[in-house]
Amino acid sequence: MAKARTAYVCNQCGAEYTKWQGQCEACGAWNTLSEFVVESAKAGATKRSGYAGAEAPKIVALTEVSALAEVRTPIGIGELDRVLGGGLVEGSVVLVGGDPGIGKSTLLLQTLGALGSRLRTLYVSGEESLAQIASRAQRLGLALEGLRCLAETCVERILENAQKDKPRVLVIDSIQTVWTELLTAAPGSVSQVREAAARLVRYAKETGTSIFLVGHVTKEGGIAGPRVLEHMVDAVLYFEGEAGSRFRVLRAFKNRFGAVNELGVFAMSDRGLREVPNPSAIFLSTHSAPTPGSAVMVTREGTRPLLVEVQALVDQSPLANPRRVALGLEQNRLAMLLAVLHRHGGLAVYDQDVFVNVVGGIRVQETAADLPVLLAVLSSFRDKPLAEKLVAFGEVGLSGEIRPVPNGEERLKEAAAHGFRKAIVPKANAPTKSKIGEMEIVAVDRLGEALQHAV
Repeated sequence: MAKARTAYVCNQCGAEYTKWQGQCEACGAWNTLSEFVVESAKAGATKRSGYAGAEAPKIVALTEVSALAEVRTPIGIGELDRVLGGGLVEGSVVLVGGDPGIGKSTLLLQTLGALGSRLRTLYVSGEESLAQIASRAQRLGLALEGLRCLAETCVERILENAQKDKPRVLVIDSIQTVWTELLTAAPGSVSQVREAAARLVRYAKETGTSIFLVGHVTKEGGIAGPRVLEHMVDAVLYFEGEAGSRFRVLRAFKNRFGAVNELGVFAMSDRGLREVPNPSAIFLSTHSAPTPGSAVMVTREGTRPLLVEVQALVDQSPLANPRRVALGLEQNRLAMLLAVLHRHGGLAVYDQDVFVNVVGGIRVQETAADLPVLLAVLSSFRDKPLAEKLVAFGEVGLSGEIRPVPNGEERLKEAAAHGFRKAIVPKANAPTKSKIGEMEIVAVDRLGEALQHAV
């Protein structure tokens, strides 16, 4: 087979060169050129025909297009179905990333085990032997009859076997080990990952096969390979978890068929990953008595409200520049909130070290955490617990106002269901009734007012 003609393309800006060089002249980035196959227009058109599906493309008016939702197949794992938006869509490509050993392969093997009796599935492994996969499936208690596996890394041979076998769900573990014969670059390189993923995506769209791709992550926490990989797939899921913790969080960062930032919670056991249907319980610490520096908030991940505990420790600093450390929150926002607390709350912590942590290893990215963080800081600074069974949420503005957040009443109902008796919320989020269940609602519009009601 004759070697294909290649070019070198910058994976940052897409500039193309005839030979490799250290710096891209177009964008100035270093060591970003990777080898790609150069095809003639005729060959490329033939190779990529059917990329958008089996039917020939034609122009249609949107009024003629069916408004029905995509047909979904529930997997049977409730937390995974939630993150995917209700189930698996035919012809979709889902990229699953996460740290080594976090449970990506375990989850996907359990997924095929749940689907094995209803759909024809195929697990393609480029990292483990078939004996290792069989041993894991037995340990997880899965029925081996419906599980079918292939140990292969060449994408041409994978697709050849898939076309003969015609699985409806295909797992590739992992995309970094898959390579194509057209390129001379090593498996895992940018060019190999991009070309292999492009062929698998094209196969999924042509045949309607649902594909899961397992992706390695870099030391920065992103999925290894070209950034275009995340744009090619339909959904990007990240597995997160603290070292030493048995709980795992599956988060959707991209989903063409559902909500982004949807959250699924699992617990790792000797029988694999178990669903956690009530995740609020694991994110709340069980204190025997009210503890200074602890506040409970209601955050919202996708379509689900979650009760999360925020802890703060304020201590006299021996340093000229006191430390500001935030785990699970944005550190720059913490510094801004402390300045607002000084200016509009009358509490000066410029000579104090401030440490803030979200219990359970979850990352809170919405502004509803502003008010609970400041309440926890106030409680730790004064060494005085907040009112018992108190929950709070709200965005704090630079002028000291408490701004509303979305879905306020739904958050309050979640807190009331877990036995909380008092809530401090923005005035615009106050429900029409002064109480929800047995919970008292305190509506505030200024930071100083919120601090007074908290202790």
